Amino acid sequence: ADRGVLAGVFAAHRISAVVHAAGVLDDGVVGALSPERVGGVLRPKVDGAVVLDEVSRGVDLKAFVLFSSAAGTLGGPGQGSYAAANAFLDALAQRRRALGLPATSLGWGLWDTSGGMTDELTDTDRHRLSRSGVQGLSTDDGLALFDAACATEEAHLVPLRLDLPALRAAADGSGDVPAMLRGLVPKTLRRAAADAPDTDPAQSFAQRLRALPEDERHEAGLRLVCEQTAEILGYAGPDEVPAERAFNELGFDSLTALELRNRLTASTGLQLPATLVFDHPTPEALARHLAGEVTGAGGTASAPAPTPTVPPAASPSEDDDPVVIVSMACRYPGGVRTPEQLWQLVAAGSDVIADFPADRGWHTEELYHPDPDHPGTTYSCEGGFLYDAGDFDAGFFGISPREALAMDPQQRLLLETSWEAVERAGLDPRALRGSRTGVFTGVMYHDYGSGLDDVPEDVEAFLGNGSAGSIASGRVSYVLGLEGPAVTVDTACSSSLVALHLAAQALRSG
Repeated sequence: ADRGVLAGVFAAHRISAVVHAAGVLDDGVVGALSPERVGGVLRPKVDGAVVLDEVSRGVDLKAFVLFSSAAGTLGGPGQGSYAAANAFLDALAQRRRALGLPATSLGWGLWDTSGGMTDELTDTDRHRLSRSGVQGLSTDDGLALFDAACATEEAHLVPLRLDLPALRAAADGSGDVPAMLRGLVPKTLRRAAADAPDTDPAQSFAQRLRALPEDERHEAGLRLVCEQTAEILGYAGPDEVPAERAFNELGFDSLTALELRNRLTASTGLQLPATLVFDHPTPEALARHLAGEVTGAGGTASAPAPTPTVPPAASPSEDDDPVVIVSMACRYPGGVRTPEQLWQLVAAGSDVIADFPADRGWHTEELYHPDPDHPGTTYSCEGGFLYDAGDFDAGFFGISPREALAMDPQQRLLLETSWEAVERAGLDPRALRGSRTGVFTGVMYHDYGSGLDDVPEDVEAFLGNGSAGSIASGRVSYVLGLEGPAVTVDTACSSSLVALHLAAQALRSG
């Protein structure tokens, strides 16, 4: 895409053929695209092709081959900018042919090889492609098709391998076959899909649910969600889909999330939002929402109250104060990780002051100075530390390694201790999902990322949320699926006291 450099290449060498094979992928749904992301995809494809076209004028070329993509012809979910860039290459080839210049644009399908752009494809991506009837080309197949295409006079060809049975399966009433491929589906199959009874899916789904006993309606909705999830992700069947696991943990991305929304819309007739799997992040929660929407109970009804796994000591009367502390979790210096250990520490009067941690990159020799008034140093070499504060199971909480690296340790410790506090209350933390449970958090310091001068580029985007106190309470609500208030309080030294006061007020007000 650098005109000066490319002109120099043509001036210095005798070039008889051009193959433009550059390409960059940055896939995402249209709403997630930005000018920068689109530009990063278009520049190597479009700008490079334009410069090649212009600087090669006047050169006697035998071939001018553009590596395009089938996405420019058939469309590609999540590949709006990539499809547009390749459609430009196809049009450029047509234009050159019209001017009497050599040009062939090859709209390649998937190359099933290693070391190329397809290395970025996940198992979910490959399963999606196979369902749409597209199979991978081997290198030998691709080179043979390249030779065959260059021997024709066509300006635009689409070399790809199709799985016709998969195409026909997609056409069997689902309408997922791209318009340009429908001629490959037998007319009888297309006619059967077109002649299918014009029933209202919402009415049919609602009728089936209402005919069931109330306690079985949720199971029917869950079966529908798990069936569609299994088909999208390639599970052996709906029974293999863990109903309590978050969709992002199961393997969903933005494209598969939209596909699930579209399938459920077709099955139920409901107008479902694009954010469906983010608003209801597990099959269990989504099934509850669908059943509520279809039967008129509303999709935002709270989950049933969780049942403790250990019985309470006594049943409170109706007149009792609703504010009761039933559980704790904590982290303190001295290796204290439980309330029992904290009590033992206090009872024993133990000393937990110790050396600086050795795993944080601190230059302890430069930090220490015996003079308390010396600027920029400390006159102590000891303190109270959580030595394992850097240990965090990010995957357990559905957090990526990059985001975990940018998170204030306060937020990581808060997630761990919140989960433990619920468990110590005798509850399964996952059973709280959808309940009117509130999170009130006292946080005093928000300076974790403020002093960093050199932040890795792939971590920088997460640093704002990772250092924001306002995010701390929301993280807990999101991970546990809580639908009560999520409040972070910063009143300096009294932050936790004020947070507890607000939580008590919330309970007393219902």
